[in-house]
Amino acid sequence: MGLFDRIKKAFGGGEPETKAVEKYDTGLEKSRDTFSAKLNAFFAGFRTVDEDFFDDLEEMLIGADVGYEIAVQLTDELRDSVKLQNAKRPEEVSQVVVQKLVDLYGEAGEAEDNALHYAATGPTVFLFVGVNGAGKTTTIGKLAHQLEQSGKSVLLAAGDTFRAGAIAQLEAWGRRDNVPVVTSEPGGDPAAVVYDAVRRAKAEDVDVLLVDTAGRLQNKVNLMNELDKIRRVIVRELPDAPQEVLLVLDSTTGQNALSQAKEFNQTTKVSGIVLTKLDGSGKGGIVLAIRNALHVPVKLVGLGEGMDDLQPFDPNKFVYGLFKGLIQAPDAE
Repeated sequence: MGLFDRIKKAFGGGEPETKAVEKYDTGLEKSRDTFSAKLNAFFAGFRTVDEDFFDDLEEMLIGADVGYEIAVQLTDELRDSVKLQNAKRPEEVSQVVVQKLVDLYGEAGEAEDNALHYAATGPTVFLFVGVNGAGKTTTIGKLAHQLEQSGKSVLLAAGDTFRAGAIAQLEAWGRRDNVPVVTSEPGGDPAAVVYDAVRRAKAEDVDVLLVDTAGRLQNKVNLMNELDKIRRVIVRELPDAPQEVLLVLDSTTGQNALSQAKEFNQTTKVSGIVLTKLDGSGKGGIVLAIRNALHVPVKLVGLGEGMDDLQPFDPNKFVYGLFKGLIQAPDAE
């Protein structure tokens, strides 16, 4: 049974939503409404399933931020699916389109490892990278709170020394979360800060060290070299670390986020994506484009302003939240 059929069955059975599913439902409302509006507008001009129809559909999907490659793949597969299912009415064709999208999401996530990985012994190190404004520091603050609440000891490292505000912001999160922060004066050596933080984490047997880094522009070679220097410092002290290098992307930037992801992945070994601000974005479709282009899993998503609105990424819950209003329940057919 494909993911589309599983979701459809859940609708028909009236299965209750869990708290996590409700968060995805609420957090993806804007993306769901945006995509639904685009799809409805597209089918409002529906005449017949011909070559112009598929060309226009491809253009609409690209505009919905699912990515060029996925849009082309989807329309190519739909050419056969629509014919096979003998769909003629707009609502019939619409369901075939949604089914293909849903199952593409499901297939892309089948062998994907969306879990955060922790060290078997000694401190775990998560290194956060990404451009300014993507939400790195806020993500670190929320994750630190969740880890602390789960009983883990946490240490923060203010590795973004190039921007005084970044140090102050992380210190504010440290006070809020009741976790210590290793800092330096603005303009200090980021690698030195991280070195001090790693040494402290080892000495105090800290469970998790979360490292903030500068909002380095992906086309600045010197900044990328600095990031590589930070990684070398970590590995020298903890050979198996960092356990995760998490690229934080602002979902509201759509295709620009995909461009950033490609650039960072070329220069830094990224292990996972954190997609922020989904609740304020109509561009949730970018998840599929990123996964298809990079083969790097999404590990965390920001679904709201609350501390617990930073959620582990679950492909099935994501698809449910993104498409549920577009899938007809069995009794509606």
